[in-house]
Amino acid sequence: MQLNFQKDVLPHLVGIAIFYAIVVVYFAPVVLQDQVIMQGDILKWEGSAKEAIDYRAATGEEALWTNSVFGGMPAYFVSLEFAGDITTFLLSLITLGLPHPVNSLFLGMVAMYALMLTFGVRPVFAIISSIAFSMSSYNLLSLAAGHNAKIWAVSLIPMIFLGIHLAFQKKKLLGAGILALGLLLQLKFNHVQITYYTLIISVIYVIVRLVFDWKKEGFSELAKTIAFLALGATLAVGGNIGRIATAMEYAPYSTRGKATLESASAGLDRDYAFSWSNGKLETLTFLVPNFYGGGSSTPLGENTESEKALRSNGLDPAQINGFLQGAPTYWGDQPFTGGPIYGGVILVFLAFIGIWAAPKESLYTFGVIIILSLMLSWGKNLSWFNYLLFDILPGYNKFRAVSMALGMTLFAVPALAGISLERLYRSKDFKPLYISAASVGGILLLLAIGAGIFRFEGAADSGLPDWLVNALRQDRESMLSASAWRSLALVAAAFALIYFALKNKISDMVLGLGIFALVTIDLWTVNKHYLNDSSFQGNPSRTYFAETPAYQEIAKDSGYFRVLDLTEGLTSTGKSPYRFHSLGGYHGAKMRRYQDLLDNRLSFELNDFVTKAKEGNFDFAGIPTINMMNTKYIIAGTAANAVFENPEANGPAWVPSQLVPVGTNQEEMDELGRIDTKNQATLNTAEFGEISAGSGQITHTSYAPNELKYQAQMNQEGLVVFSEIYYPQGWTATIDGKETEILRTNYLLRGLIVPAGTHEIVFKFEPKSYTATKTPMIIFQYLIVLSLIGGIVFTIKDKNERG
Repeated sequence: MQLNFQKDVLPHLVGIAIFYAIVVVYFAPVVLQDQVIMQGDILKWEGSAKEAIDYRAATGEEALWTNSVFGGMPAYFVSLEFAGDITTFLLSLITLGLPHPVNSLFLGMVAMYALMLTFGVRPVFAIISSIAFSMSSYNLLSLAAGHNAKIWAVSLIPMIFLGIHLAFQKKKLLGAGILALGLLLQLKFNHVQITYYTLIISVIYVIVRLVFDWKKEGFSELAKTIAFLALGATLAVGGNIGRIATAMEYAPYSTRGKATLESASAGLDRDYAFSWSNGKLETLTFLVPNFYGGGSSTPLGENTESEKALRSNGLDPAQINGFLQGAPTYWGDQPFTGGPIYGGVILVFLAFIGIWAAPKESLYTFGVIIILSLMLSWGKNLSWFNYLLFDILPGYNKFRAVSMALGMTLFAVPALAGISLERLYRSKDFKPLYISAASVGGILLLLAIGAGIFRFEGAADSGLPDWLVNALRQDRESMLSASAWRSLALVAAAFALIYFALKNKISDMVLGLGIFALVTIDLWTVNKHYLNDSSFQGNPSRTYFAETPAYQEIAKDSGYFRVLDLTEGLTSTGKSPYRFHSLGGYHGAKMRRYQDLLDNRLSFELNDFVTKAKEGNFDFAGIPTINMMNTKYIIAGTAANAVFENPEANGPAWVPSQLVPVGTNQEEMDELGRIDTKNQATLNTAEFGEISAGSGQITHTSYAPNELKYQAQMNQEGLVVFSEIYYPQGWTATIDGKETEILRTNYLLRGLIVPAGTHEIVFKFEPKSYTATKTPMIIFQYLIVLSLIGGIVFTIKDKNERG
């Protein structure tokens, strides 16, 4: 096969260089100055993962369990690595050494570019789609928030789609290899919701291809294609079997799993799952980024109506500036938002052209993806559809923030746009251009001149005086109108370029470069409102986790205990878990029983304690559930004297003198509000049978994340309660080396029947979901690399043979 460098290689090298340059320039502080994006969620994660990370660094082993958050939970979703895992190396290799997490955007561009080429889109047009896909405001807002796993999962959608598309283009082995690699990397980031959406996208594409290719290709050929794709997907699952096995093991016991209390429902509560539902009109932010006022906290400049109103009502300059720097301009349906979902109005315009210009297979595939993803993103605002899916679609009730479905939209729109531009340019047909310009331009013109038809009422208005609300609504109207005029100008410029190209007045290269410039400027200027130079810092962790006098005071105690930071609450910022075992924490999938305890006991005890403490009454005896969690210190501030030692904490383990039998989980939860947790303990006799109370002393002797040791001196055989979270998978307990059953007591704590006498008790956490999957997982990863190499070699050989 003879390669023409200028035609077959150079355009792609230029494209990759452009993608690399965009990432380097936009994220220069990250790439060139060793700074990081100030990501709130990542800082919280860092606090939760600190124990596991430190243990790995000190021992070379994995902390499969962490006691730093929520009293204790598996570390699978916090921080987990597998020896021999090559995925990190592969990511570094294919992203040319760009730093995490901005390398995800580069890979997304490259993958989308390759996908567009396989659809017959010329390189200069494919570059436009690629930039629009990766540099959408959705991706950059997610980066600013710290949703790195989500962005990686979204960025890998084009690679997975590319593999499937190539397989249907008679490159079965290569397609299966690329699918396997893309899915391997997506599953690595463990964002199940985006993978779920990726499956939906893939199914839509396969169905469309089956419908169009059935007569042309025949059953046998299509069956072979699907078999190769199934093999690729199997390899990807195998390459992540350790992550999948541990996740599946934990899922039934998490808030995503089955309800524990008899009165609760399985999965997530419907209202919680649909709390972040995109408004139907909010879809117009695809055309007009400031349709709904931007973000929940948006800077307003001088001479705005809000600024004039604040000044005329006598506020001082500092107050005026403070309000204007974070004005509540957003008036949409979501509780709050960092900014609009915007992928470039020109791409929407080009995708609209596809209704008349794109091949039917592409139009049906990407059109269905766009329509379905928008419907899913509307959530409770399209309740008849989405509530039905929530109730009947397998696994769908495990997810929250249904607005995340817009990740599918922002993949399909630029893909259809690139294909449409290519077909329009080839056909030289003006009709699709005119109809699309009239449709999209007409909507924008109506919004620009008729912005006043909306009420501009936002949830944040309720706490503001009427004079300020009226001014704020005028500013919202101005923002919408100005944004619509801006979008109209961009569409007009794109229309002119395409018109002259169809008239053969300018070349395809000039057309492509012109639209590339418009799209880049458009997205760049919008995104800079939300992720800009102020978003980067040298080392935010140093400030965020700075050691306070309060922390120094607690650090003097080398014992084994938990802390409760009142300044963070029970769903904390991750600061206290960074240094101590904490009753609070930060995680999206807490253990179900802990969430039940938080909702039904801990929150009420904490609120009651704080109310009394403000009056000078520190009622430590009035927080029995908090005490049973071995909460020795309560933090009320950063000063040393803001630390209060809890004299009523139950300690690491104790022997209750009375057992309270219960028959249901709800009954046990209710009893926790009545019993003295130091001297009484609940036990579900329906599960564990009748057990006698004993007497004796228990001393904690050794701690590691995966192993705890105790010394018992029992005067009488009976139940010992440990202030450790009960988790039935992976934990074993031995008494003098002999394994014994771990019981559950006090709804979520561990218990053992310990015989009379002196004994050593050891708890170990060795889940087979991790230990049995480590080696097979690495083998599958190497098989994926070999299959990809084989696919490349076979494809080149096949091309050579065909000349």
